[in-house]
Parts: sequence; C-alpha cells; structure tokens
Amino acid sequence: MRGLPARRIASTALCATLLVGLAGPAAVADPAREQAHAVSRAPLPDADALLAQVKGLSDLGGVITPVTDLLNTVLKADDGRLPAAQASELGAAVKDAIARAAATAPASPSTGTSASTATTLPAAPTAPALPATAAPATTLPAPTRNGGATGAAPADVIGDALAALQKAIDELIKAVTSGDAAQVAAAVTDSVTSLVNTVAATLVGGRLPAPSLPTPPAGGPSN
Repeated sequence: MRGLPARRIASTALCATLLVGLAGPAAVADPAREQAHAVSRAPLPDADALLAQVKGLSDLGGVITPVTDLLNTVLKADDGRLPAAQASELGAAVKDAIARAAATAPASPSTGTSASTATTLPAAPTAPALPATAAPATTLPAPTRNGGATGAAPADVIGDALAALQKAIDELIKAVTSGDAAQVAAAVTDSVTSLVNTVAATLVGGRLPAPSLPTPPAGGPSN
C-alpha cells in the first residue's frame, strides 16, 4: 500500500514534465509570432494622405449624383417644367449634399510650391462657347505638379465652387417652375458648368494626384 502514493507522485511529476516540455517551445515562439502579426498589421506608407484623397472623391460623388438626377429630370420634362413640389424635393437633395461636402472639405492649405520642382500641366483643349444667356464660368487656378500631387490653390476653391454650384441650382429651381424654356436652358448650362468647376476644384484643392493625360495636339484633337 505504501507504493501507491509513490507511484501517484511519480505519475504527477511525469505529467508536469511533459506539460512543461510541450508548452516550452510554444512560449518561446510567442514573441516572434506576435511581432510578425504586428508587422502584418502595419498601415501602408502615406495611408492617411491617400485616405483623404479617396474621401474627397467619395464626397464629390455624393454631390454629383443628386445634381445629375435634377438635371436629368429637368431635361426630360416637357419644356423643362417641373411641379413645385418635385423641384423643391430635388433641390433639397442637392442642397443637403452640398452642405455635407462643404462641411468635410479640406481647409485651404498654405501655398509654397517650389518653382524648381513644380511644372504646369498641359492646357486643356478650348471648350465650346456657352450660349450668350449662360452665366460666365468661374475661372479656377491651374493645377501644378509637385511630388506627384497637385500644388495647393491660393484660394478656397472647393468652398467657392460649392457655393457657386448651390447658387446655380437655386436659379435652376426658379427657372423650372417659371414656365420659361429659355430661362431653363440657360440655368441648366450654368449648373453643368458649376458642377464641372466643382470637380476641378476638388482636384486642385484636395491635393489629388495631377492628371497624367497626354498633351493634346496643337489645334485640338483631329477627327
């Protein structure tokens, strides 16, 4: 009977030894595994800047959709007329989208582009003349390349462009309920121009990469 406790003690010791032997390598490997896991979760270089650029494009898409919905509805309506309730609903959707974009637009960064590294992008082909009744388009500063990104604009081009777009949409809402087809056509043209300016302003003021389109041939593209 005395041998039984001794066997139990020996058995317990053997089990403990086996457990230590099994757990030892795992315990030694844990720091390396944790370090490898931490490295695998490291963010991409310049991830914050890239995320800001993507967010700017996402916010821009939120403005384009309600504006184009309004324009499509107006252009498909008889004589460009819309019921006051429908025009108000479409206009409110645009206003909300512009307000959200304005609230999240990046603040105007300070200028300071180096003259030795900045190069002016190729000039875009001359756009067709707008109808005489259309409001003049807002002139945006030309973007410059600096380290793969557009240089900062001297003014708050995004905020100004969004404000101009809102003004154009307000005029369009008035026009579509006035019954004057000529007034509607001019307001639509002005709204399209303002929307294009908003896209350009986002590229310039949002520090997005400069376009890499080929230089257009002299005199414009050939037919």
